[in-house]
Parts: sequence; C-alpha cells; structure tokens
Amino acid sequence: MLEFREITAKDNRLIKLITLLQKSSKARLENGLFVLEGLRICKDAALCGIKFDTLVVSKTAKEKYEKEIEELCLNADSGVLILDDLFKRISDTVTPQGIIVLAKMPAPVGGIDRCGRYIALENIADPTNLGAVARTAEALGAGGIIVSADSCDPYSPKALRASMGTLLRIPVYFCDDIPDFLNRNSLRGFACIPRDTADLKIGEFRFAGGDVVIIGNEANGLKDSTISAAYKTVTISMRGKIESLNAAAAAAIALWELMK
Repeated sequence: MLEFREITAKDNRLIKLITLLQKSSKARLENGLFVLEGLRICKDAALCGIKFDTLVVSKTAKEKYEKEIEELCLNADSGVLILDDLFKRISDTVTPQGIIVLAKMPAPVGGIDRCGRYIALENIADPTNLGAVARTAEALGAGGIIVSADSCDPYSPKALRASMGTLLRIPVYFCDDIPDFLNRNSLRGFACIPRDTADLKIGEFRFAGGDVVIIGNEANGLKDSTISAAYKTVTISMRGKIESLNAAAAAAIALWELMK
C-alpha cells in the first residue's frame, strides 16, 4: 500500500502545481503532467497504461473509496492526503469525489495507418468540442484524431471530461500544419466548409481508406490555405435559415459518413 503524506497548507508547492496544471497548457507541457479528476477517469487512465506521478485524495474519499484507491495506488509513484476543504479549493468540478491524479504525459503516437480514416481539427478553440469529437470518433471506429498546434489542449480538464476518457484511449496525432501532415502521410484531406460552393455534399459520395475530414475553428472555419490544399471540399446540406453547425455536430455527421 502506498504511504500517504498529509498536506494541510493551501500554499504548498504541490497544491499550487495542481492549480497551475489545470489552467495552463504551457505548464502541462513543461512539467510533462496533466490533471485527472474523478474515480472513473482515473481508473480508465490506469487501464490505458497512463502512469501517475502523484495520487491526491481527500480524507472522506480515502474512507469511502478505500478499495478503489488501493488499486490506484499500484499505478502511482506517491500519495498525498488532504483535508476536504482544501480539496474543494483545487477541484475543477462542482461536486468533487475527492480523487485527483497528476498523470504523466503519454509518449507521442507513432506512425499513422495510411489505410485508416481520421478526423482532423484545425484551430479548435473549445475543449468541450474537442472532447466531444474524440468521443464520437472512438464510438464510430475512426483511426484517431489529428489536432493542429493552434487548437486547444486535449489534456485540459474540460477536454478530458467531455471525452469521457476517450482522449486517453484513441490515438491523437499532433501537427503544426494539417495539409503538410496529410501530404507527408499520403492521406487525402476533405475540407468541411459551410458553403454550397463545395465540391461534394456529405452523404452523396463514399469515403475510402486514407481519407481525412478536416473541421475548422468554431467562429472562422478552416484557413484558406487548408481549403486550397485539400483534395476536395465538402459541405453538409442544411435547411431553414441555419448557415453553419457547431463544430462537434458537424464532425459527428462527417464521421458517420466517413466510417460507412
């Protein structure tokens, strides 16, 4: 059983680090750590091979989830016990369970399957959208998601919660430039745009292995350079006065058609 050291001071270095990691993508990258909160997602992470630097539990949680915490201890380098009130200060949820881990960043995903089918996200700003897209991609059997460097961080607490743990399981490929990434990996990019001027309409043709649907920023869509570099542009036909869809909704429709 892991030996827990007790922390009571709110200005403790570890407490400050947890708060920083929850807020800052830069801090997560520099420390090689990200925060997971809640019993279910922590258990999922352990099953996915994610290693824990530190397991942090409240006094109430240690008593309530004794057996589960013992299992999490097997995956952690160290353990910390804190008062319930202090845990509430560092929690990113409204009703915390009292379990947080500082997880070690997984190694970058290796080579990509040139026969796989993928969803690419360019400059996605909302972590909830990113998490939702990842969850849909896993559910429909996509080979993974491709995330541009200017998108929000998949390891932010909001993205991880929205994905329900999917971002710990599905391959995530990071790149500086999506067209360049697709070109280097011999993949065909289909730029999803909300215009009738697109080359193709979703649902009126069949995707093939090696195809990638590219979804752009929630407010501004895809970059002109990405649209120009795409193999084809595609659009989702809409009725009424709707001009565009939420990024996660558009991705869900595109993924459904991509994986047929």
